[in-house]
Order: sequence, then structure tokens, then C-alpha cells
Amino acid sequence: MILYPAIDLKDGACVRLLRGDMDKATVFGTDPAAQARAFVAAGCDWLHLVDLNGAFAGQPVNAAAVEAILAAVPVPCQLGGGIRDMATIEDWLAKGLARVILGTVAVENPALVRQAARAFPGRVAVGIDARKGRVATKGWATETDITATDLARAFEDAGVAAIIYTDIDRDGAMQGPNIAATEALARAVSIPVIASGGVSSLADLMALKATGAIAGAISGRALYDGALDLGAALAALRD
Repeated sequence: MILYPAIDLKDGACVRLLRGDMDKATVFGTDPAAQARAFVAAGCDWLHLVDLNGAFAGQPVNAAAVEAILAAVPVPCQLGGGIRDMATIEDWLAKGLARVILGTVAVENPALVRQAARAFPGRVAVGIDARKGRVATKGWATETDITATDLARAFEDAGVAAIIYTDIDRDGAMQGPNIAATEALARAVSIPVIASGGVSSLADLMALKATGAIAGAISGRALYDGALDLGAALAALRD
């Protein structure tokens, strides 16, 4: 199981939100590239990047910070937030991103997801953010009646590389991930599922790994707070 350290970007800084609320942001650093280098120095194989402003604006806002990270580290990076048209997808992949994460457009324009997945095999993931099982879009500000499982199943034959499943009520709350819901989703589809939201301890990671169904996990606040030691976590996951 792959552990993805998260770098969430707001106004050019590394932050963590509480349950997706932009007014409840904790700033953990003003040099995202330095944070990326620190995570890589600890041994991570991937980085998970989010353009929080972009998620609300519908277009990239923290591009300079993302580009600085891409220039600073040798490991593959995936990015979500504000990626809602083919031109933006092409631009980010050309700049060196390993994978783009499509969230809002997966609901509003699923044909774009399919087109992108065909054009860039292995480089397009779908971000499914859910509150009580229902998908939320536009930076989690808009709730839909679509269930996370139904949305995931809609892309079974699309060729997407992964599904990043975030339980919004757990995100940034340090209360543990929703293991049952994430495992159920992972078993409902053949697409690899990455858990996000609430991963706050080594025990959480090992519980996710123990399901045998979850392909990866994203952690942010726990790494910044020191509740989770990245080097120790990576070593434990590799054993």
C-alpha cells in the first residue's frame, strides 16, 4: 500500500483544512517546495498535491507553488483542484505531473474523464469526495444525490488509474479514516482505491492495509503535527 504525503496549497502556502472549510485553515509552511523535499528525504515514493483555491475557482490558482514542487523533487506527484478541461489536463501533464485528479468534472462532465483517460493512460485519477456517502463537488461546497459507489462504478471501463476517496467529515479531523466505507468502495470496483481523510496514526495505516483491498492512503495533518512519523510509517508499510 502506497502512502501519499499531502501538500494542500492555499494562497501559496501549505495548509490543512478542517472538514474542507476554507475558513478553518492551519498554515504549516510557506515554502511548499521545501516541504516536498522534506517528505522525499523521509523516503516517500509519491506526493499528493491539492490546489485548494483552484477547487473553488474552477481553474489553477497555485500553479507557481505546484511548479516549484515539481522542480524540487524526483518522485511522481498527483494533483487535484481546479482541473476541469482538457487544456488544463494537457498543460499539467506536460509540466511533469505524473497524474491529474478529476473531481468536480467527474460528476458534471464524465465524458471528459473518459477522453482524458484514453488520451493519457495511467495518468488520470478520479477524486470522489463524499459526505455521508453522497458526493460533493466544487471544493466540497456543492452536495449531490450521487453515491460514491455509483460514481466509481460509472468509470469501471474508462481506464482511470485510481480513485481517491475522501470522507469529508473525517478530513483534517484526526479521528481516523472511514475504513469500512473505503473498503466497501474498493471491493465494489476493480479500480485501485486510495483512502483520504482522517489518516492520523500508524494504526490507521495498518488497518487500511489489513483490508487487503485498499491501494493507498493519503495523510496530511498527522504528518505536520507529528502524530505520524513518515519514515516509520513507510518502513512499516514496506514490511
